[in-house]
Amino acid sequence: MNREELFGGGVEQPDATRRRTLSFVVETIGGLGVAGALWPFVASCSPSERARSAGSPVTVDIGRLQLDQLETVSWRSKPVWIFKRSPEALAGIQDAAARVRLRDPDSRVARQQPSFAVNAFRARKPEIGVLLGLCTHLGCIPTFRAATGARGAGEFFCPCHGSRFDLAGRVHKGVPAPTNLVVPPYRYTSQTVIEIGVMPEVA
Repeated sequence: MNREELFGGGVEQPDATRRRTLSFVVETIGGLGVAGALWPFVASCSPSERARSAGSPVTVDIGRLQLDQLETVSWRSKPVWIFKRSPEALAGIQDAAARVRLRDPDSRVARQQPSFAVNAFRARKPEIGVLLGLCTHLGCIPTFRAATGARGAGEFFCPCHGSRFDLAGRVHKGVPAPTNLVVPPYRYTSQTVIEIGVMPEVA
């Protein structure tokens, strides 16, 4: 007795076309689900426009910068100070008695500044300071104290833990900060425009 005789000949055979369609739909939905789950990981491997621009050079016009005025810009998500030092500040940086109070007056820790900034002012031009505005102790942001009669040659003071730096960014002895403030790479593209994040061309 065959199958048709056993069940009365009324057995409906599966529809092959419908089965293929159903399989396609299930596979498509499954594929979309896998793609959706993987997308955050794929996207994280491709840096965003904001991330790509975070390390880009920053151009600053200092033409209107006044004496003892500090301007802050962001480079690589870190504050960079640009300030114009007064004659009093320049004299204080060069003062021999003040040097005795400094831990690294000659900028011997090479990683703290580019080679062009290994000088008393730690700058390409003595009157213009460019420093990373983060204390080298725990990364706090120090306060700028301009050179005045009451404060002498001026300084940067970190109120969190008491670290002090002169207006060349050189750290005082006996404070928590171990090294001078960092001088970022920069160059002048004109007499009044600085590009932070790019080393100057070697003449």
